[in-house]
Amino acid sequence: MKKKVRIEGLDCPNCARALEGQINNLNSVKNAKLDFLKSTLSFESDNIDNALSDIIKLTKTLEPDAKIINNSKNNNRIFSKSMLIDLAMILLGITIGIIIFLVKMPTWTYWLLYSISALVLGYKTYYKALMLLFKGVVNENLLVTISVIGASIVSEHMEGLMVIALYSIGKIFEGLAVNKSRKSISELAQIQPEYAVIINENGEEMKVAPEDVEVGSIIIVKAGEKVAIDGIIIEGESDFNNQSLTGESLPVHLGEKDEILSGAIALNGVVKIKTTKAYSNSTISKIMQLVEHASENKSKTETFISKLTKYYTLGIITLSLIVSTIVWAVTKNFETGLYRGLIFLVISCPCAFAISVPLSYFSGLGNASKKGILIKGSNYLDACSKLKIMAFDKTGTLTTGQFSINNIKSLDDNFSSDDILYIAGLGERFSNHPLAKSIVKEADKLEKIFEEEKVTNVNEISGKGIEFNYNNHKYFIGRRNFDGKSTLVEVFEDEKKIGELDLSDTIKSSSIDTCKQLKELGIKTLLLSGDNEQSVEQVASKLGIDESHYQLLPEDKYNLIEKYSSENGNIGYVGDGINDAPSLTRANVGFSMGINGSGASIEASDIVLVDDNPQKIVTAIKISKHTRKIVIENISLSAIVKVAFLALGSFGITGMVWAVFADVGVTLLAILNSMRALHHKTEKK
Repeated sequence: MKKKVRIEGLDCPNCARALEGQINNLNSVKNAKLDFLKSTLSFESDNIDNALSDIIKLTKTLEPDAKIINNSKNNNRIFSKSMLIDLAMILLGITIGIIIFLVKMPTWTYWLLYSISALVLGYKTYYKALMLLFKGVVNENLLVTISVIGASIVSEHMEGLMVIALYSIGKIFEGLAVNKSRKSISELAQIQPEYAVIINENGEEMKVAPEDVEVGSIIIVKAGEKVAIDGIIIEGESDFNNQSLTGESLPVHLGEKDEILSGAIALNGVVKIKTTKAYSNSTISKIMQLVEHASENKSKTETFISKLTKYYTLGIITLSLIVSTIVWAVTKNFETGLYRGLIFLVISCPCAFAISVPLSYFSGLGNASKKGILIKGSNYLDACSKLKIMAFDKTGTLTTGQFSINNIKSLDDNFSSDDILYIAGLGERFSNHPLAKSIVKEADKLEKIFEEEKVTNVNEISGKGIEFNYNNHKYFIGRRNFDGKSTLVEVFEDEKKIGELDLSDTIKSSSIDTCKQLKELGIKTLLLSGDNEQSVEQVASKLGIDESHYQLLPEDKYNLIEKYSSENGNIGYVGDGINDAPSLTRANVGFSMGINGSGASIEASDIVLVDDNPQKIVTAIKISKHTRKIVIENISLSAIVKVAFLALGSFGITGMVWAVFADVGVTLLAILNSMRALHHKTEKK
């Protein structure tokens, strides 16, 4: 059985990693995963109650401030009660420390107050270091503890207290920064509707859980309420706020026959919606699932940092001993060697790396979610920054999938273009083909009454068209003599062709800018379509696409993506149909459409565009590049500062206090820099 619980009061990523390792060592627990940024712990067990009890006991031993909460609700507090207690203890410890350095007193009193001050300032750090050491885990708590003890041994009492005071204050600031980022990120997911209002068989309104609403039910949404389930509006109209879904700040006006996504908020009016999906398949549910699992797929950089910090502390202690030994040998002074080795320990705390890298990626994922881009892991976010080629499917991706009539041509003087449209519209009412629906939609604009009751002997010929009898004539609407060069619909009366309707798929308004901006980013564009040559070349020409391929089968698309990937490097693919699933899987990054995309394409893709807007591909790439830039900045900043102070400390130029300042300072700077990824704007100024 699987179980997920919240874990609060855990503000140190290395501590979280150590705790996760110890939980996995419990006999009652299998596959424990502690998500530090989302404060959740998931695990498997044959006996959930026993496993949870063991986890609570272990957590209480290793992390006294951490609490296991048996629900998934986030309190979103930035300043916790334990932080206030810690702050009070730090102030008390600092006050005692100031007194002993300013007031003359007996030696025994001095040592007593010094010990009390050191304990009050860092009792949690010492306790964690000891408990984890017994469990075979070595981390930064041990580094600081050794530093304080070492400073006391070499009579650097003030520096010893300063080390633990600054470290403890730094941990509070780190906790505040991490909690603020957690709050900002968790608020992105607070778009889940709490209830749905259904209309029962008696016409009465009932509040029910969204999960209990069946497909085909009628739900009612009033001003200020969230749409609980995807559906089609059957009555009423309203302006809807879709910002949480698509990132668009302007409301959209929707009325009867319009599709509505769950998560949208009605701003005015009342609408009745016929649900078209179960809650588990609705847009809002998919968003929640993707956000929930996004942090499970880690980037190579993030994984490397996690592995590095696992062995980092032990390596630093070893290097510190080497530094101490070398300095002792050179200066012939044991205390000098020990002191410089202690500086080495203090500056080497890995918090800046351990927090900032995953926080940067998670902030990038959160920023993308706010803009209607659901990325299934930081590895895919990272991969976006390296794309060199972007390949597109045509229909439903760059085009709307809805056809429009370009031209109506009469080939018989007895028929006007309106007559041709009328006859075509009359017959196509009996077909479900996309072209037929477009013709009917245009025909309905004619000021004529369609005599459907006079239509007889309707027969739809698969792949050809539809034939029927009307007013003692036999008509055929379709593509009997279609030459494969255009989307042409022919109209025949008694075997004589009397007219033609030329249709084309409508290009999405955002597709032109998408292709233009991809070129500005140095990304080559491809069009891979199963459509005919003329239709594909026409779209490619209008969009300025670099290269196009037509009349492709699914395996042809797959093979082309494999070819370009091996020749030119990372390639992305954008598609929406079941036939696109293999290509989406093969591409380095697969993008699918969230509204009209098939279940198979959404499942196979790495990134889902909630509102089917290809412009979001450019946004995703820009967020990816910005996030990766921040990650590199944080790693570089942390490494440069640490190496510089390690060198300065080893040669005795800086003391332990400056080492702590450098460590805490660079950690806070890295955290604040990481938060930039959450609020980065990609729009052109």
